[in-house]
Amino acid sequence: MIIIFYGPEGSGKSTQAQLLADRLSLPHLVSGDLVRKYAAEDKGEIGNLCRQALKSGQYVADAQMFILWEKRLQESDLNHGFVVDGFPRNLSQAAFLDEKLSLCHQQVDYVFYLKVSQAESIKRLLKRARVNPDGTLNDSEEKIANRLAAYQAKEAGVLQLYQGRGILITINGEQSIDKIHADVCQKLNL
Repeated sequence: MIIIFYGPEGSGKSTQAQLLADRLSLPHLVSGDLVRKYAAEDKGEIGNLCRQALKSGQYVADAQMFILWEKRLQESDLNHGFVVDGFPRNLSQAAFLDEKLSLCHQQVDYVFYLKVSQAESIKRLLKRARVNPDGTLNDSEEKIANRLAAYQAKEAGVLQLYQGRGILITINGEQSIDKIHADVCQKLNL
């Protein structure tokens, strides 16, 4: 089973994805963790581009994200499914994911969209300050606003894609963690 948690930063998708991954004993993949890993460990061009993106508060370009994800999707721990958040962020990334999954005769089964207001996202993100590998803060109000604007510009297309497939499930992301998890589990008949 392949499940995506979708929503703006601060929507709680990582928390919910981890809870569900634990419950289903599936790997939890986080796009931001992949970027931070390469920023910290890769001394080549990809690592440099990841570091630049983190420092500027921008997303890593699709071409580089495809490299990071292609490597990760080939690992054997994903053979029986996984739970992912932070990817895909746009239609190009969704097409990439579909293509890579189809090579393994897999597909996305469910997409949970955690709907939260921009004000709630900003409030939550300001509470959790992230530090980049170079010691600078990843989450300033300006950087948060830039990332949310970039997300919102792409959101509708991705939601329409998964809605059209009948696999999009919208959940109120402004509820308690336990209530959101209960709603997710109910939708999956768990």
